Amino acid sequence: MVLPPSAPRPSAWRDLPVGARVVVRRRLAPEEADGHVWTDVIGVVLGTGPDGLRLRRDPARGSGAPGEADEVVVPAEAIEAAKRLGPRPTPRGR
Repeated sequence: MVLPPSAPRPSAWRDLPVGARVVVRRRLAPEEADGHVWTDVIGVVLGTGPDGLRLRRDPARGSGAPGEADEVVVPAEAIEAAKRLGPRPTPRGR
C-alpha cells in the first residue's frame, strides 16, 4: 500500500534513541527535487518530536574540513523510513 504524501507515516523513527547513528530517507520538497524524489541523510540523533527528527549530519568522508558536520531537521511529513546504523567505520591505514 502506498501512502499519499499528506497521510501520516509510520512513527518508528520517534523511538530512535538520542545518540544513535541512523540513516533517514526523506522526500524532497518540489523546489529541491531536481528530478529526484528521495534523499538519504546519515547522522546522529539529537532529538525527536512530533514535528520531526533532529540530526547531526556526518561530515563528508575525506573532506578534512573541521566543523563540516551540521544539524538538520527532517520534518515528520517528509520521513519515509529510518534505520539505525552501527558506529561510523574508522579509516584504515594505507
